[in-house]
Amino acid sequence: MPSRSLRDKVLHLLYVVGIWFKGIDGILEVIGGALLLLVSQAALSGFVAALTQHELAEDSSDWVAVHLRRAVGHLSSNTKIFSSIYLLGHGAIKVFLVWGGLLRRKLWAFPTALALIGAFICYQTFRILHHFSFGLMLLTAIDIMVWLLIWREYRMVKASSPH
Repeated sequence: MPSRSLRDKVLHLLYVVGIWFKGIDGILEVIGGALLLLVSQAALSGFVAALTQHELAEDSSDWVAVHLRRAVGHLSSNTKIFSSIYLLGHGAIKVFLVWGGLLRRKLWAFPTALALIGAFICYQTFRILHHFSFGLMLLTAIDIMVWLLIWREYRMVKASSPH
């Protein structure tokens, strides 16, 4: 196998870091989805109140704390269930793809990951266009970079595998 250039090594390292990021993010989504599903609305509100109490004592108009409390206060049971299922499903898919295939360089995992991440990018873009969110825009940009790195890695793995 020919020696890889510095550019190739850096891009591969970025791929590995991006995939690990997606895998850890998937684990956190599964944990968050399970907690959201299992924790009552009252307990969730109490947790957020305790979490933001100190910040609001220092600055009663703290943007993050105020919006977090407002979001939890307006969280309907249907939204809570949808969010839980979304996080559980999204997280489980990421964990499966990362540890079941991408890190092991399984060819089937690359097009599957590209299709699913592509679908999430489309959904996130739709959401951004209908209700702008800087955080969602940032996550979508990261997803696009990871998608491109997966595509590049897929081409390299496919080219080096026996046909």
